[in-house]
Amino acid sequence: MAIALNTLVEEADAYLNASRIQDYCPNGLQVEGRPQVSRIVSGVTASQALLDAAVEAEADVILVHHGYFWKGEDPRVVGMKQRRLKALLANDISLLAYHLPLDVHPEVGNNVQLARQLDITVEGPLEPDNPRTVGLVGSLAEPMTAGDFARRVREVLGREPLLVEGEGMIRRIGWCTGGGQGYIDNAIAAGVDLYLTGEASEQTFHSARENGISFIAAGHHATERYGIQALGDYLARRFALEHLFIDCANPV
Repeated sequence: MAIALNTLVEEADAYLNASRIQDYCPNGLQVEGRPQVSRIVSGVTASQALLDAAVEAEADVILVHHGYFWKGEDPRVVGMKQRRLKALLANDISLLAYHLPLDVHPEVGNNVQLARQLDITVEGPLEPDNPRTVGLVGSLAEPMTAGDFARRVREVLGREPLLVEGEGMIRRIGWCTGGGQGYIDNAIAAGVDLYLTGEASEQTFHSARENGISFIAAGHHATERYGIQALGDYLARRFALEHLFIDCANPV
């Protein structure tokens, strides 16, 4: 079955409330391709590797979390950007990207989807009084050591996480997928036993150690693989389309 590209974009925009969320990039349709869609390829980032794989898979639309045209970047269409855009335009493929709207969505969002993967029960936002908060707070069914939880993360995500082990057992967890290490102070204020995100900064170690909590950096890419898959599955079910998630490995 095929549907109009505009129909797909309108549904995704509305489902994610994209127009209501301020972001560092344009959300929604970033590059327009052919007017009809029957096959979606999704991935975390619109890298050249994903574009090449999508061309091979004969995609009509590439759906990603990390797209193009970020605030502050060089606006010239040269080098890597030229090659990427050329690949899309030459093959008449659309690029559809959602950044923060995908992070915060209560059903297909990156943070909710990661919680489901790791068997964390969502209790609420990391900052209850901030409507723009991205991270979440939740709990495990049973307490476990930080080392045991890190092993769960490794088994689910397929990569060795960075663990800073704190004091005591782990029951209450705060998390923010991707580059959310800056939220560790909010997690500490929320009274968590462990804070989980994708990346770490030098000062993250000291914040965790001096406040007695555990910290895990599990990879920006690895923690954000699940939201885009869930969104692609939703759109595929909604319009009876084909959907293929392609995971282009990234150790960061």
